[in-house]
Amino acid sequence: MVAPAALRVVRCGGSKLHGARAVFSADARYLLCTSGDFVKMYSVGTEETVCMLQGHADLVTGIQLNPQNHLQLYSSSLDGTIKLWDFTDGILIKTFIVGYKLLALYALANCEDSVFAVIPKSGERDSFQLVSVKLTKTAGQEMEAKELSVILDGVDESPKHTAFGREGEYVASVKEVNLQVYFFKRKQMNRFSLSATNTKGGNNRFTCVACHPKEDCIATGHGDGKIRLWRNFCHNKEYTFSTLHWHHDIVMDLAFSVEGTSLLSGGIESVLVQWHNGSDCKKDFLPRLGSAIEYISVSSDGTSYCTSHTDNRITIINSNLRFSKSIQGLIKGRDVKTGLVVDPRTKALVLNGEPGHLQFYCLQSDKQLYSLDIVQQEYIHQAGLNQLDLVKVAFSAQGKWLATVEEREETDLELQLKLWVFDEETQSFKLNTRINMPHEDHITAMCFRDRDEFEDDSPMLVTAGKDCLFKAWVIVEDTDPEAQQSVSWSCDFVGSYHNYQATNCCFSEDGSLLAVSFEETITVWDSVTWDLKCTFCHPPGKIRNICFGRLTCSKYLIGATDHGFLCCWNLLSCALEWSAQLNVLVLQPDPLSEHIAAVSWLSKDSSLFVFKPNKPRPICIQRNLCKEKIQFAAFVPRDIPETIVSEKYLWLRRSQLYFLTNTQELMTFSTKSPEERLTPSSKQLAVEESLPMTPFSLLLGKHRQQSQEDVDLGKVVIHNHHNQDSPAVKELLHTPAHVLPSASFLCPIFINSLLTSKESKSAEEIADEVEMESEEAEDDSDEERDIIEMEQDDLRPMDFLGETTCRLSKSQEKELRKIRKMDYSWISSF
Repeated sequence: MVAPAALRVVRCGGSKLHGARAVFSADARYLLCTSGDFVKMYSVGTEETVCMLQGHADLVTGIQLNPQNHLQLYSSSLDGTIKLWDFTDGILIKTFIVGYKLLALYALANCEDSVFAVIPKSGERDSFQLVSVKLTKTAGQEMEAKELSVILDGVDESPKHTAFGREGEYVASVKEVNLQVYFFKRKQMNRFSLSATNTKGGNNRFTCVACHPKEDCIATGHGDGKIRLWRNFCHNKEYTFSTLHWHHDIVMDLAFSVEGTSLLSGGIESVLVQWHNGSDCKKDFLPRLGSAIEYISVSSDGTSYCTSHTDNRITIINSNLRFSKSIQGLIKGRDVKTGLVVDPRTKALVLNGEPGHLQFYCLQSDKQLYSLDIVQQEYIHQAGLNQLDLVKVAFSAQGKWLATVEEREETDLELQLKLWVFDEETQSFKLNTRINMPHEDHITAMCFRDRDEFEDDSPMLVTAGKDCLFKAWVIVEDTDPEAQQSVSWSCDFVGSYHNYQATNCCFSEDGSLLAVSFEETITVWDSVTWDLKCTFCHPPGKIRNICFGRLTCSKYLIGATDHGFLCCWNLLSCALEWSAQLNVLVLQPDPLSEHIAAVSWLSKDSSLFVFKPNKPRPICIQRNLCKEKIQFAAFVPRDIPETIVSEKYLWLRRSQLYFLTNTQELMTFSTKSPEERLTPSSKQLAVEESLPMTPFSLLLGKHRQQSQEDVDLGKVVIHNHHNQDSPAVKELLHTPAHVLPSASFLCPIFINSLLTSKESKSAEEIADEVEMESEEAEDDSDEERDIIEMEQDDLRPMDFLGETTCRLSKSQEKELRKIRKMDYSWISSF
């Protein structure tokens, strides 16, 4: 009997790509970076995710190539472990258990059996130390690494505040206004201090440090935008430094080139500055990189640079300061006001991105698909300036229509409702209707009538506002002959209830009923005649969330109040079915099943309750979900239903639940253990996975994937003659080009292999073919064959390719002989 797997909360993506310094592979073909609990490897050439290293149980804080083997990678995590990976295959080699939270990681070529890490100092809060961790070379995949040697005390926890010098002879660390340098051979410590402010009022606080790879030179960045180059620091009193100044604000990071001939710096100006030979006069710039630069990385061959940005983007730059590639993760703004919305077309998460933009974020590739400019105004970066903000978004059932709400509040409220239609030609949304001041006060909720058959005939949008009204908007034909589009949106109905503020709205599954909450009361309306059918109330407390049941539970209406009650009403009897005392923050129905997820906040943590409206007892309870408050949640339909063993978690079979915390961490649930999620099941080499996506590679990928699935399932597969079992196709794919015959010789064979028979084979013939495939090595079993072999002359091309021919029936062979008489030599000219 298989034990049911536990439900785990995992960071599914959207994590910070700029949490630690990114690392290039030795050949600069791949870029590795941290992403939450994972390490991701991207192809520098294609920007695609090649593989994802999974196995850490907490945030990954640092990565370093193994200096003794550049195909291996060290990673450190807050889970107290250092892991050694073969990153090209995505295989975990060893796990070293340190037992302390690891905040930064460094690896040196002259230290074969140890690495360096920053850990918290025992017994002291907000105090950290740099230690050497000895990695024992013993058999086994897991081993303890408890032998720690303290190198520096009182260091900063940030990885950019510590750097190792030329050939690992010394280590430099900065904190506040202090610089300390420790020499390993002499075991000597030198300390240098600056005043907090200079004579001109500049901020001398250290912000980052980098060491010259060839000389005894230390570069430090400061809060006032200055860069200091320290020399002769082996003496406490005879040190010197020179100053470089271009940045107008804090210097975020520094990095020397491989040979040390240039220094790279970045800050909040979104400009990469390249200083040549330490001169203030010789510098180059790469401006307009989008957002503040958090980290700078340099490839070991010196051909590429990499900048990590605060908007969760990685930019790959050539050594001549020319933009090359960009990898955009989930943009994390100051506040997500639109919530989590799923695009029905792409199944992407849609939420606030750059100011005034909607970002479409792909969950599978953990990348931004595209960004849609909604406000269509230049954003001015000025503190205290009120600008148009995107606050609401909704999609129609098939994703044909998109509704957005923008607002700006100064002396008077400025409000805009925009309706966008999806353009098949441009594959993007096009503005159809703009409505100024659709309500006199803020819009609190918005939804489309989500029944599929209504979308083409009579789509409807409902908005609810603090002006105590809800409005229904429908499509009307535009009678203006000068109008650019034939249809536009217009208000069809305005409703209210006792002058209460409208707070929520939603349609039933069939679109016939509309529920609108007015403070403590829920009203149910007929969406065709606009008759008020019934009202529900459960005082005290205002209604916070409402939703209808689906499928077999469509007769129920669920509501949550801000006084901590979850209620379920029966629409047929107009009575309260059940209620539970639960402080629900998020109420999210699954569009593909009857399940509803309720996220509650209890004292200091969030909990999840999954239930069906017809049963008051929850199907699944997951307490201590996370320590942060969960702001939004969304069910995303799966492409392929998940195989779930435990009945308790069957609600995850068709859809996957994602949720966003108030710290903007995107998380989801998994029933797989860390070991099961450790490596990709295909285990293909990274070189194969990084190939560009062409139709030919897709065809080859499907062929290999199907073959692997057939082997895994132990099935006997009957291959079509023209597709996957074609000897010509196999040889063209697997034989080196320099030993293949000319194309004119192979073309007739290839064309013949694509021909199919019009007659279907009998069950006896199929059975015979299956048996023949299982006995390919035995050429002497001829007694069970009821088909004849081809003539010897026709076999020679195939024999040259080293394959046995597929056996054909008499009718098929007769058709082939007619085809062979045709001339295919014209193909060879292509």
